[in-house]
Parts: sequence; structure tokens; C-alpha cells
Amino acid sequence: MEPEEFDTDVLRQFVLAFKKGKLKPIVKSQPVPKNNKGPVKVVVGKTFETIVMDPKNDVLIEFYAPWCGHCKKLEPVYAELGKKYKNEKNLVIAKMDATANDVMSDRYKVEGFPTIYFAPRDKKNNPIKFEGGDRDLEHLSKFIEEHATKLSRTKEEL
Repeated sequence: MEPEEFDTDVLRQFVLAFKKGKLKPIVKSQPVPKNNKGPVKVVVGKTFETIVMDPKNDVLIEFYAPWCGHCKKLEPVYAELGKKYKNEKNLVIAKMDATANDVMSDRYKVEGFPTIYFAPRDKKNNPIKFEGGDRDLEHLSKFIEEHATKLSRTKEEL
């Protein structure tokens, strides 16, 4: 509730709207980027649904904090990963400042930085957390290749 003026009538209207399910949540969000055409897409609170939860695309999303040393170290590797997969039509490499934006799904738990999830296009509510591997181009690429639902290049035979 963010009223300009507060009195009993404003509170009564708020409670009635809440009971009827007519309230929209307040989403903490940076401004939507005007240009988001780079190899790594920038996600903000207001675009989480349209980018990460898009059922047409697999999405690798990094939740980071601008002050985090591990995140700063990952930045050039993540940019390189975005360049490597920029021609994949059904794969989005994305990042989100989790200190300035609300994560709009409780399935994407961020308890440390960076936190990386792979959201398959057909299982958005069951994202796969990147754990246990080095955060380098080789391991992140392997993680993508392992979980992607539709890549244009052929997967190597094991």
C-alpha cells in the first residue's frame, strides 16, 4: 500500500480491494532497459515474466549483486557465454541484479551471489540450479548443452 494520503476511508478501500483480489503487487524493479539487444539480456523485476518465464525459450539466468567479487569475476566469462550462444533462437542468456529487482517466482531462490538457474522452456516452474561446477566457459557451456531443449548445433556424442 502506497497511499498519497492516509485515512480510514483509504484503508477501508484497500482492505476491500484486497479481499476481492483486485490488488496488484508492488514489484521492486529497475527501469526496463531501452536497448536490450546484447548477447546477455538484462532482466528487471518488470520483465522477469516476459523474459525468464517465456515458454518459447530456454533461459540461463544469473542473479548477481553489483558489489559481489565473485559476480565481477564471472562478468567477462558470462559475456563470452552470451556471445557463444547469441545465434541460438530458442536460448536466452540473461542476468538480473537481485539487489535492485524482485524475483517474481519463489522457484528461483537466491541465497548467495551469483546464483545461476537454467529455465527449460517446457519446465519454467522447475528451474535447474547450476551447482558444483567451476563458473568458467567450459562448465557453463556443458551445463547449457546438457539441459537445453532445442539447440541448433549438434551435441557431441559422449
